[in-house]
Amino acid sequence: MQTIRFKNFDFYPNQKILDIGCGQGRHCFGAYMHADLDVYGIDMGFDDVKKAYDNFDQFNERLDKKSCNFMVGNAKTLPFEDNSFDHVVCSEVLEHIIDYESALKEIKRVLKPNGTFALSVPKFFPEWVCWKLSKDYQNEPGGHVRIFKYRELKNSVISLGFKFNKRHWAHALHSPYWWMQCYFWETKKQSKLISTYHSFLVWDMTKNPIMTRLLEFLLQPIIGKSVVMYFKNLEGDIER
Repeated sequence: MQTIRFKNFDFYPNQKILDIGCGQGRHCFGAYMHADLDVYGIDMGFDDVKKAYDNFDQFNERLDKKSCNFMVGNAKTLPFEDNSFDHVVCSEVLEHIIDYESALKEIKRVLKPNGTFALSVPKFFPEWVCWKLSKDYQNEPGGHVRIFKYRELKNSVISLGFKFNKRHWAHALHSPYWWMQCYFWETKKQSKLISTYHSFLVWDMTKNPIMTRLLEFLLQPIIGKSVVMYFKNLEGDIER
């Protein structure tokens, strides 16, 4: 399940893409299969990075002409030179970072002029509901430290020298699942309702039926779990 839509990128052979907060590699593998790219994923979690490596070793579509690399690192101090990447993805990461502006400046630094930056964070309303339903949700170690407002985050990125291209929402059918998790926080592992809805989501992702695609399309503007934005890195640099 990918939040970022790679059809919104202009990919060319032998370009490099960086996925910040790659987790177990879902967007890395998506980019790897979508175009002739060298893919880099970075995450603070050692276990997730190891799992991403293991997943790639088992990847039956592995192609010798492309590479997929994973490493442990911090979004606020990226271990890359200036202008290293043609594209950068940062999906569901900034809401975990107190000083998220530092991460945005690092993205600006490593992204080439005219490169694409794709960003996603939880949408305000569904996230607000989660915070209201459970204090444990927001206080969990490594959890979300803020609720972003779309326009404020968009303007923060633009102020660093990016041009806004487009926006969409994602995963509307997943919002009720998280609301149920928050409401039944103490007993969520035993909840039949949650496990049943989870099974429905797995079925939906596997079968991709047209009726649920239509339902999700209609619900996206209201309860889409994530807001996704695409930017172009303008010429020049910022003061750091």
